[in-house]
Amino acid sequence: QVQLVESGGGRVQPGGSLTLSCVASGIIFRHCKMDWYRQFPGNERELVAHIDIDNKTKYAESVEGRFTIWRDNGLNQVTLQMNNLEPGDTAEYYCVLDHAILPPLVKWGRGIRVTVSS
Repeated sequence: QVQLVESGGGRVQPGGSLTLSCVASGIIFRHCKMDWYRQFPGNERELVAHIDIDNKTKYAESVEGRFTIWRDNGLNQVTLQMNNLEPGDTAEYYCVLDHAILPPLVKWGRGIRVTVSS
C-alpha cells in the first residue's frame, strides 16, 4: 500500500522559512513524479512545485525564486524549501505522487498546514 507522510509545516513570520518533507513508501519512488499542491482557505487549489523522474522542476509563478523542490530517491523523499514566506503562502500543503509508469497511480498526502503571520 502506497503511503505518503508529510512533515515540517507550522507557523512562521513573514520573511521566514519552512521546509516541507514528504516520504513515500510502498512504491518504487524513482518511477514517481512528485508535486506539492496547496489549498487556500477559500478552497482554491494551486500546483506549487513539480519534480519529474529526471529531476526537471516547475514552479508556480507566485513562488518562483522563493521555493525550491528536490528529491532524494535513496530516501524516497521529496522536499520543498520555502523561503521569504508571505502571508499569501498560508495554506494547506499536499504532497502528491504520480506514478510515471504502469500501473497508473496518483496518491495525495494528508496535508500539512503552513501559516505565515506576524
